[in-house]
Amino acid sequence: MNGIELLLERVSTPLLEEPAPSDQQLDVMFRAALRAPDHGRIRPWRFLKVRGKAREALGQLMAQATLENQPDLSEEALARVTGMPLRAPMLVLAICPVKQHPKVPEIEQKMSLAAAVQSLLLAAHAQGVGAMWRTGELCYHPALAKGLGLADNEQLMGFIYLGKPAGTKKKVPVLDVNDFVSEWEYLTET
Repeated sequence: MNGIELLLERVSTPLLEEPAPSDQQLDVMFRAALRAPDHGRIRPWRFLKVRGKAREALGQLMAQATLENQPDLSEEALARVTGMPLRAPMLVLAICPVKQHPKVPEIEQKMSLAAAVQSLLLAAHAQGVGAMWRTGELCYHPALAKGLGLADNEQLMGFIYLGKPAGTKKKVPVLDVNDFVSEWEYLTET
């Protein structure tokens, strides 16, 4: 697969099964992520691998955080939250360690992390690994950050689910570029 095909054919894969990516595949994904644009070379990225029994522990942590906001949550809904990390054989948690910098505001650091995640997703796709970047309100919950051991300046920015693609590849509509791109018409003084 050439680079243009890779960019045009990548899709999120919500149905994932064993096996998890190999250590060699992960190394390629992380090396690709570390090539993201990085104003000031402050490297505003950190990743946590979650696999095996650690997924169950993450599910328990997610359930505890959810109960803080919704103490009357039904058993069925709580079971769904607890099982979320089990939707794939492996997760990678994308974390932005925001640094104080005179020329690189927080938003640029988060954009750099987002670019790193996109590169990781592309490297996964290039290797035949299915991937899905998920967020949601729970992703930003302070109790989850605390339970994960994040520092005060670190923010969880997403859960990247990884595994072998299952089911049929979803069809993604071809978008008309002209719906999203226009020419800026500036005024000149005459």
